[in-house]
Amino acid sequence: MNPSLKLFLVLIISLEVSLKANLLANLILIFISLIYLFIHRVSLKELLGLIFVPLIAAIAIFIAIYYYSPAHDLIYAWTLFSRLYTFVFLGACLTKTTTATQLSRSLEQNMHLPTKFAYGTLAAFNVLPKIGQEVKRIHAAGQMRAMNLSFYSPRLYFKAILSAISWADGLNDAMQAHGFRETQARSIIDPIALTKKDWLLFILLLISFQPILFFLYI
Repeated sequence: MNPSLKLFLVLIISLEVSLKANLLANLILIFISLIYLFIHRVSLKELLGLIFVPLIAAIAIFIAIYYYSPAHDLIYAWTLFSRLYTFVFLGACLTKTTTATQLSRSLEQNMHLPTKFAYGTLAAFNVLPKIGQEVKRIHAAGQMRAMNLSFYSPRLYFKAILSAISWADGLNDAMQAHGFRETQARSIIDPIALTKKDWLLFILLLISFQPILFFLYI
């Protein structure tokens, strides 16, 4: 499916799930998402991360609803527990099968997102790994000067922000040097197709989910 339509499908279904409490619909979405991830050969390590990383938050939600709410509603507690995993697995179906570059280009080409915003967002994604490296470098430099910059130290993050501002200026200069102009049309090196088949699949999946959400209950 086209990356933009995949994003909109995940957002629409997530919004519906957040507004409608339906345990069975959540379980069906999780099951379908797992099948989709297996088809796309997502590693076992990544699947375990999707299961165990949100587990503490999901358990906290369950305990708060079942043990501390006036109704002590077990079904509703499981519904909110599963809703969190529904969001996680729906998001994984997008992020594990679509790169930031594909999504950015699709939004620019198919949904007419402004070029400056599309490339700026893509640049931010690519800079994220460098931020972590920069924080480690600043921390190491502080230790060499007998300055213990802990992870909650404002000075550590202030220095990281200054580095990020410097990168932003350098990125702007680099884009200008490579001929990027916001007001001029750009040629497309890697076209992202948006076909009738994509629209048909998008509408079919969205319509197919509505009876599950509104008419199937445990």
